Amino acid sequence: MIEAVNLIKKFGNFVAVNDISLNVPEGEVMALLGPNGAGKTTTVRMLSSILKPTSGQARIAGYDTVTQAKMVRRLIGVLTEFPGLYERMTGMAYLNFFGELQGMSAESIRQRSEELLKRFELWEAHDRQIGKYSKGMKQKLTLVRAMLHDPQVLFLDEPTSAMDPHSAKLVRDSLAHLREEKRTIVLCTHNLAEAEQLADRIAIVRHGKIITEGTPSELKQRLLGEPLMEIRLAHTLNGLAAHLEHRVKVVAQGENWLRYLVANPTQFNPMLLSELAQQQVSVVTLSEVPRSLEEVYLTIVEQ
Repeated sequence: MIEAVNLIKKFGNFVAVNDISLNVPEGEVMALLGPNGAGKTTTVRMLSSILKPTSGQARIAGYDTVTQAKMVRRLIGVLTEFPGLYERMTGMAYLNFFGELQGMSAESIRQRSEELLKRFELWEAHDRQIGKYSKGMKQKLTLVRAMLHDPQVLFLDEPTSAMDPHSAKLVRDSLAHLREEKRTIVLCTHNLAEAEQLADRIAIVRHGKIITEGTPSELKQRLLGEPLMEIRLAHTLNGLAAHLEHRVKVVAQGENWLRYLVANPTQFNPMLLSELAQQQVSVVTLSEVPRSLEEVYLTIVEQ
């Protein structure tokens, strides 16, 4: 659905995007992560036919983003970081305006606007001037605008910024529903927990390049290494760390718990439990410690 090959974007002597290639199939959520100035927004602007690449090529559903830009814009919805709302308009008038730009009929605009405004709990404010909306309400309205014409592809830059937890959950639930409907989504965000929850695949961008890419679990395995296990006993450790020495890497311990890294937990853990049972040691739990996407991201940035 989204294909980019060797995209480069220069502004004078400054290289904002440096040879990025992407392939996002239908129905996938791809998260672009990276520090400010990494090139994420410029990449999205090229993919959405807002900026022309200096070199390279991109296609959306087979349409070239430069030579067939009008078709691309029919197929996509875009939520930019700074959406530029017309604050003297009412919410409904604003959606009517953008629906007409997309060639929608008056009835289609009315039905779709009502559906989305109710979904994001904005219906009661549909006839209120946008300038009187809260920051979170404005953010939800721009997302409604991006989704109004039921696009096949969505480019979303920080979609839940400025939202309260309840509104952010409404947005996440809506994006999950769109994925079930085989919509394709590119998500730029600094919310790593949100990216981990929503994204099928993650690309980390730095200095205008994709420096690593994969599913959340693939990135964790590749960059964090061996699984981290935690064992908790019903009593004090009584020399358990010494028992594990030279077999695993113990990384932390307390009075009755211990964490260790092990390359082959499916083989080692049952053997350990058997040994402890023979010694009549009472084990409360033995489980893998979840590793976060934040750990992956910070590892890459530090490197």
